[in-house]
Amino acid sequence: MSARVPCAGGVVFDETARLLMICRGQPPSAGSWSIPGGRCLPGESPAAACVREVAEETGLQVRVVRYAGRVERAAPSGGVYVIDDFACRVLAGELAAGDDAADARWVTRAEMAHLELVPGLYAALEEWGLLPA
Repeated sequence: MSARVPCAGGVVFDETARLLMICRGQPPSAGSWSIPGGRCLPGESPAAACVREVAEETGLQVRVVRYAGRVERAAPSGGVYVIDDFACRVLAGELAAGDDAADARWVTRAEMAHLELVPGLYAALEEWGLLPA
């Protein structure tokens, strides 16, 4: 049985309903756009990992508003990333790409259509009713 790696992501909107997205600087999907997120640390809850990862990758402090959903993706090592995503609200901070994010920006749905997205992201956000305006 392949390893299941717990991960978390944050679905964050600004006051104009634009979605916070990062350009991945590391595999998997380096160069593709996604929501901020990453692996949970040992003993860390997915919600706590979400808050930490958003801060590390974007400089923004957020709080989890609600659970959004789960996706599973093949990991490069042969395991499976089990990603719990959370809708979040910005509390403070200045947007700046950090950690393994090559870029970070707020995007509208129209802008999102011109970005190379990680596989399955658009479908998951659509299913959860969390696409940008």
